[in-house]
Amino acid sequence: MAERIKVMIIDDSAVVRQVVTQALAADAGIEVVGAASDPVFAMSRMQTVWPDVIILDIEMPRMDGITFLKKVMAKRPTPTIICSSLAERGASATFAALEAGAVSVITKPKLGLKSFLEDSSNDIVQAVRSAARANPRVLGAARRPVAAVASERHAALERTTDQVIAIGTSTGGTIALESVLTQLPATTLGIVIVQHMPAMFTAMFSERLNDLCQIEVREACHGDRVIPGRALIAPGGKHMTLRRNGAQYVVDVADGPLINRHKPSVDVLFRSVAKIAGANALGIIMTGMGDDGARGMREMHDAGARTIAQDEASCVVFGMPKEAIKLSAVDQVIPLDQIPAAIVGHSARHLKGDS
Repeated sequence: MAERIKVMIIDDSAVVRQVVTQALAADAGIEVVGAASDPVFAMSRMQTVWPDVIILDIEMPRMDGITFLKKVMAKRPTPTIICSSLAERGASATFAALEAGAVSVITKPKLGLKSFLEDSSNDIVQAVRSAARANPRVLGAARRPVAAVASERHAALERTTDQVIAIGTSTGGTIALESVLTQLPATTLGIVIVQHMPAMFTAMFSERLNDLCQIEVREACHGDRVIPGRALIAPGGKHMTLRRNGAQYVVDVADGPLINRHKPSVDVLFRSVAKIAGANALGIIMTGMGDDGARGMREMHDAGARTIAQDEASCVVFGMPKEAIKLSAVDQVIPLDQIPAAIVGHSARHLKGDS
């Protein structure tokens, strides 16, 4: 029998500790080894039984969650899920936690908390199972700080292109996207991105990247143009697709059912890129749990697009790239630190009019 996933819950809310413990206890493959009201007590308990996954609040007594997370990552990198409020202040702190090494976020409301957590029990279980598959070596890697860039974007934004770059990612993707996008020049081909992320977080994530990058990064709005020097990130809770408007590419942003348990879905974006752009596209699938994007990447590949997958060693979770590779949808498998150069080279060739 496979060993159960050991989970530590750290939250100063007794309701969260109780309901999350009950949700996880219903899964035979998961064992809650502790539930603590603050990180100091949790760290003491973890010296006896170290968990496979930590569920962590941010604002707690005696020590905040981000400080605790940094201590854990320095001592023994452990997959950590942030259990955070949707408040703006909490969202900013959540990004700091993701930067410190957290793998995903469970968003919780300020009101109706108990019923929300009970309704989300399946999502909590899946988040734990996903986190348990994270690569500790990647989680513990040093984060290189990126300085804000004062860039000249105007010339690139005035150009148009028949080419498009489509990127899909999930668990571990916030840091992976930052690593890639901050290294791209303002002349990079237009980019469309799906990062699995809850509503209300994608706008802040886009704004943060925009401050760090030479390219313009923003949360996509319905009808936005895809042009060189711009990256559009699908809003949380909405699907994003590519369409043609005369000689220009634009994105459609709309509601719809969950696809592969996600909204936005990478498959939805990739399939539209295969149909609309065909061989005039570059598809990139990066770190993430599950198989969202694999079939869409196969459609891009079959339509003549060039396709790239992030390699296993540099992924937090080698799920989505692995499934795309299994479908023979990938032309090239490369580490995360080589993806920016691949994008720059592809952009340079096509902006010069080469094939």
